[in-house]
Amino acid sequence: MKMTIVVHSGDLDKVMSALIIGNGALSMGGSVTLYFTFWGLQRLVRGRLSKAPLSRMHFLGLGTFLMKRRMKRNRVASPERLMEDFKALGGKIIACEMTMELMGLSREQMETKWIDEYGAVGLYVRETEKADKTVFI
Repeated sequence: MKMTIVVHSGDLDKVMSALIIGNGALSMGGSVTLYFTFWGLQRLVRGRLSKAPLSRMHFLGLGTFLMKRRMKRNRVASPERLMEDFKALGGKIIACEMTMELMGLSREQMETKWIDEYGAVGLYVRETEKADKTVFI
């Protein structure tokens, strides 16, 4: 089974959802490609994976703080750990070059150890042609 996931949102809970779904599919023997674009791409900037607000109930940072504390207390893996697991399981990450240009981001700013390829929508479309499932987060 091949899955592609568009990571369009940079919200903490949505990025974690993409990584959890991706890790689940990989652990079941599938292959997964995450395509980070627009606000999701901000999470691939060096040091920004966990520095994201919640999509709802953010409360000027308090909601995010409380969620992270609850995650730690319940031993939920951090976004960094989820990303490390995703890569260790063979997951592929594509960073959208058009979005990088649009947002003034350079490759030097990106967490390059996670990124397998830089490409535009054509690269993503080729990935989806081989996919059985596509998810948009």
